[in-house]
Amino acid sequence: MKKILVYDIYKNHNLVNQFVTLSGWIRNRRHSNFGISFIDIYDGSCVKTIQGIIKNNIFNYESEILKLTNGCAVSIQGVLVYSIGKNQKYEIQVHTIKIVGFIDAPHNYPIASKKHTCEYLRLIPHLRPRTNLIGAITRIRNGIFNAMHHFLQSKNYCWIPTPIITTLDSEGAGSMFRVSTIEPNQKYHNQLHQLKSVKKDFFGKDTFLTVSGQLTAEAYACAMTKIYTFGPTFRAENSNTTRHLAEFWMLEVEESFCNLDDIINLSYNMIKYIIQYILQNNILDMEFFYSQIDKNIFNRLENFLHTPIIQIEYIDAIKILIRSKKKFINIIKNGLDLSSEHEKYLVNNYFHAPVFIKNYPKHLKAFYMKLNKDHYTVAAMDFLVPNIGELIGGSEREDCKELLEKRILELGLDKNNYSWYIDLRRYGSVPHAGFGLGFERLIAYITGVQNVKDLIPFPRTVNHALC
Repeated sequence: MKKILVYDIYKNHNLVNQFVTLSGWIRNRRHSNFGISFIDIYDGSCVKTIQGIIKNNIFNYESEILKLTNGCAVSIQGVLVYSIGKNQKYEIQVHTIKIVGFIDAPHNYPIASKKHTCEYLRLIPHLRPRTNLIGAITRIRNGIFNAMHHFLQSKNYCWIPTPIITTLDSEGAGSMFRVSTIEPNQKYHNQLHQLKSVKKDFFGKDTFLTVSGQLTAEAYACAMTKIYTFGPTFRAENSNTTRHLAEFWMLEVEESFCNLDDIINLSYNMIKYIIQYILQNNILDMEFFYSQIDKNIFNRLENFLHTPIIQIEYIDAIKILIRSKKKFINIIKNGLDLSSEHEKYLVNNYFHAPVFIKNYPKHLKAFYMKLNKDHYTVAAMDFLVPNIGELIGGSEREDCKELLEKRILELGLDKNNYSWYIDLRRYGSVPHAGFGLGFERLIAYITGVQNVKDLIPFPRTVNHALC
């Protein structure tokens, strides 16, 4: 007897007329007046359900089948056939059905009804994977993960798991979560007590959850040439927008003997590969997003695949924004950073396509970015995509020890904290570059779902850390 998934039914048409076993949960059920019950079963393998036809001659029909409600777990055995109904292509003529798990107090089941707002589902993150939306997002997330790794592995990049606990703020922003074993009421009543407490703490110094694996990734790039790291990163920003999470996932790629143009080409080709993979392997979920979220989803992604790389200088982006005469909330001026509204104008209204902006003023970027010959800008890039804004940020890394030390001092950082990082420039320094990609933002771009809180299994935001 063949045990199958719903996905197998829609992928392998040769299962029709076979006796099969299918296990899953009831999405919908109804009983007719003619002694026949209909149950729609999903198992999470795809967005589709399969209908089971149950006749009242089954031994447990009266005792169990009539008591089934949405959410009950069942295992059915029967013959897979083409459906004569209009709402589904296949159905299973059930011979036996086993109730694996009933729903306690069905009237209190938090997702008993078919439709819920995303805001409501965030209050029950342990149950929301049972919905079509979150299930589809989860499969797309998994597909992007597979495609990303396959692309990089096929090009001989080595995966490096970089530390989650760190002593350094690689971005210099200071918005980090502290890691400590000291009880909160023992902490830092005055500066003297703080120094004593730190020495008694687990690591003997201040430690934090990382905002980036880049710096430690560079250590391996400077020995293995092509590497990447992928994992959770953390920002303690008091922000509750649709674009921010306290815990999110980042892909960070580092490569020796390469420059800014190399990583621009690499990152662009990687995104194209990922999109092609999703369109080929997750078409049922993409059709769901087309019907429920974004009617332009296929046109948008196909346009990405066939649009050449667009690159502009930071200064040219500023000129475009000034010439637009559009009234922005944030000031536009050479030397100031681009805000989200500026970025979205460039990709949504001016280029109508993704764009790389490069060579920013050095004071807008992190200390590790390579100084250009003009001594005013750094060899950095941001990749902007429509409706999202920044998706990727990268740069050449400063490979000159003296210039790196100077930048560290300019930004008021403690040089002693970066001694090992400076060593990479002292012992066999090479030109190298890298980029970081916000994983949830890539999912947002591909699916059309705009709030990153819905794109990660268990969102962590200000005043929100359920499960």
